[in-house]
Amino acid sequence: MTATVDMGAKYLSVDQEITFYNQTGDILTSIVLNDWNNAFSDRNSPLGKRFSDEFYTKFHMAQPHERGGTINLYIEDQDKNVFTWERTTKNPDYIKVLLNRVLLPGQKLKLHLTYISKIPSEKFTKYGYFEGRYGMHLKNWFLTPARYENHQFIKYSNENLDDSANGISDFEIGLKIPNQNAITTDLVVDDLIQTEKGTTVKLSGKNRTDFDLIIEKESSYRSYKIGDLEIMSNIGSSRFEDSLKTTIINRVADFANTQIGRYPYDKIIISQEDYEKNPFYGLNQLPKFMRPFHSDFIFEIKFLKTYLNNFLKNSLTLDSRKDNWIYDGIQVFTMMNYIDKYHPESKMMGSASKSFLLKGFKMAQTDFNEQYSYYYMLMARKNLDQSLNAPKNSLIKYNVQIANKYKAGLSLKYLDDYLGNDLVSSGIQQFYKLNNESQTERGDFESILKTKASKDIDWFFKYIIDSREPIDYKFGDFSKTKDSLTFIVKNKGVPLVPIPVYGIKDKQIIFKKWLETNEIDTTLTFDRKNVDKLVLNYNNEVPEFNLRNNWKSLNSFSLNRPLKLTFFEDLEDPHRSQLFYVPTLFYNKYDGFAPGISFYNYSFFDKPFMFTLNPMYSINTKSIIGSYALVVNRYLRERRLYNMRYSLNGSYYHYASDAAYFKLYPSLSLFFREPSYRDNRKQAIFVKYNIIFKQPSATVIDSTDNYSILNLKYSNIKTEVTSHVKFLTDVQFSGYFGKVSAEMEYRKLFNDNRYFNARVFLGTFLYNTNNTQNYNFGVSRVNDYLFDYAVYARSDTEGILSQQYFFAQGGFKSFVNPPQSNQWLATTNLSYSLLWNWVDAYADFGLVKNKAMHNTFIYDSGIRLNLVQDYFELFFPVYSSNGFEITQKNYNEKIRFIFVFNPKSLINLFTRKWF
Repeated sequence: MTATVDMGAKYLSVDQEITFYNQTGDILTSIVLNDWNNAFSDRNSPLGKRFSDEFYTKFHMAQPHERGGTINLYIEDQDKNVFTWERTTKNPDYIKVLLNRVLLPGQKLKLHLTYISKIPSEKFTKYGYFEGRYGMHLKNWFLTPARYENHQFIKYSNENLDDSANGISDFEIGLKIPNQNAITTDLVVDDLIQTEKGTTVKLSGKNRTDFDLIIEKESSYRSYKIGDLEIMSNIGSSRFEDSLKTTIINRVADFANTQIGRYPYDKIIISQEDYEKNPFYGLNQLPKFMRPFHSDFIFEIKFLKTYLNNFLKNSLTLDSRKDNWIYDGIQVFTMMNYIDKYHPESKMMGSASKSFLLKGFKMAQTDFNEQYSYYYMLMARKNLDQSLNAPKNSLIKYNVQIANKYKAGLSLKYLDDYLGNDLVSSGIQQFYKLNNESQTERGDFESILKTKASKDIDWFFKYIIDSREPIDYKFGDFSKTKDSLTFIVKNKGVPLVPIPVYGIKDKQIIFKKWLETNEIDTTLTFDRKNVDKLVLNYNNEVPEFNLRNNWKSLNSFSLNRPLKLTFFEDLEDPHRSQLFYVPTLFYNKYDGFAPGISFYNYSFFDKPFMFTLNPMYSINTKSIIGSYALVVNRYLRERRLYNMRYSLNGSYYHYASDAAYFKLYPSLSLFFREPSYRDNRKQAIFVKYNIIFKQPSATVIDSTDNYSILNLKYSNIKTEVTSHVKFLTDVQFSGYFGKVSAEMEYRKLFNDNRYFNARVFLGTFLYNTNNTQNYNFGVSRVNDYLFDYAVYARSDTEGILSQQYFFAQGGFKSFVNPPQSNQWLATTNLSYSLLWNWVDAYADFGLVKNKAMHNTFIYDSGIRLNLVQDYFELFFPVYSSNGFEITQKNYNEKIRFIFVFNPKSLINLFTRKWF
């Protein structure tokens, strides 16, 4: 093809000829061409949908000139006959070309295409035109035949996963650029002419599925010659000697060549964009002043990870969406072997592990390669892990970039340790060699490993690759004599896989024995050899779900795992029973600031049983306050109901300056998910029995009520960038009243980047024999008699803290009359963004019905500053049932605010795109 680049307009004019050689053995009536650049043309494309699912806002907020696309596509044959082609709205990133005649096996067909390729901004996927500087990093910018497999073309959409299924092709490209530019590419440069008027370059490549092309005013890449291979890289690093950088690059390239095989092309590009797209998630991402690693080690890890990723992506011809675990497994397995060889003493926290303050933490003493297991286990414990053989586009973001990638490498490491003799390493080399000779698939890799293994390894593919069932072993019946140990290893899960058993003496390994699958759940007898502990999976070779039940102490008065008290958070230590403690700070008007300390038994991972005890000292009341929680988690692996949580919670705080309340509530929570883990719909059922004791107050009316309320809730919420739908129901019963309410909310992002939000609340009493206002529906203030909300001044009606707002019940922002309802309430809350998405106009309308009174129509309107949605917002009333509020006195007392004083709640803003 010939491509003329317009750097100012950010597009390429393409004149392209495709010679399609039918090597399929099938008669073809159509050809599929991948057009992944066109995925950027529409917010509703699969690419846009994935961005929306992951709460990535930049694509949907982008200006039209920042998006890409394929324009004016025209296709004809060598005789100028026009081809009809089809592109669906659902899949705008590939087209189906209808042939004018059938294409028989062994025949060739020439397609002549002309089109304009509009290049998107690099801020979406790291590839495209550079924001703020002159240049482009081009990926997937031209049309190319799709991979053909199992009698059909593979039709994959661009979902920002770098897993295009292009057919293997030979390329000849002529590139014309109006001005002098530096060209960096991994194709062969056959000719390069630069004049003041422009740059012309001819490129070629054989047997490739894709290539890199970078256009810059001045090249940011440096070339390194490693034997016959030229490596071009611009990966950033802090300053250290160039000779050391060259040594690192040489070492990585030689290691990959030895461990995997020879790279099939003459050049490879390792770019900063490639690294940022798939970084090494760990402490090296901390700000420079906090990094516990030397600059050369950080560069080495960045280069190693990116080099292996590009090496495998460019040279393996697997279906990288369907068989992605092979790419990930070989990459991480090779990285682990590299660290074992060149940095065997390195720790997860680098030099910080030597710090006196940190040396007692498990995180500081964890080996560098051990961290992969923790990153994977985070998802397994949340019951959000996915099987390794799941298609790449079905994985949630954390599993794509971290959990599945690391589990794949750990799994190959596990198999290699079990088989011994580096059989997995030699299997990878044999598979890589076969791949260079022909198109390969998972079955080829599996066949090679099974042929090399001297033992049956069907379990590896059945349970490790194709299943997400957790592996969990523990010791069963046990007895000992002076000379022998007799025990049973029990399988608590479904997978039946080999596991090693260790004999430990004074923290030293005395023996290690792999237990085969036929030795599980059977009685085993070992020589004692003076060991004082038996441990399953001591070095965590097996990706096991729970390592805490793998210990058996042989000493009569010794705990299997001794207790360890740890300040602040730490990794879970399978060698210890851990109790964590951390300072806390609470605030409300009556307790004032209340410093305290929280004791809990869980780390970053969920546990079957978790508890928290948080005593605090109230500075205002000079008394002890606080809360506690006991939680039993039951995860169901293969059901829509995936988590059952049994809880017992209690809290004691002040609700007035002279009175406190104690709340006790046992509860059952049922959490449901969709069959597709990527679906953001969350459903839950909550059953809670609230028991509340209130001390009498001299300043609060009806303050002496002690009551019990059964509360049933159902929530169905689906949230993403482009839309938000929520449905809630709430039913409450007590001796005084029965009430039911429903809440429906809808938010939509329009093409002009403005939001519209609508909420409807309906609530009615089924019966109400109480004569107080304690249990009424609140119109503009939440009537929080269940003490569910973090209200700063719940008994105040004046002062700035009384202006705190919660978007619940009536949802009004102005203090209108009547303020409550003891019969029924119906309200509508509307808002529309005026400036981008942080300044809104709002309006509320409602009908309030109280006993012995007529229906009352109420309304309000105003401006909302949506600074951090649901966490920090300000409401400025303008006009309401009270009149024109801006002109009324004491307007500052009418302004409402939302402010969440809870760091754990804010974390949800950052984790929701991953989980």
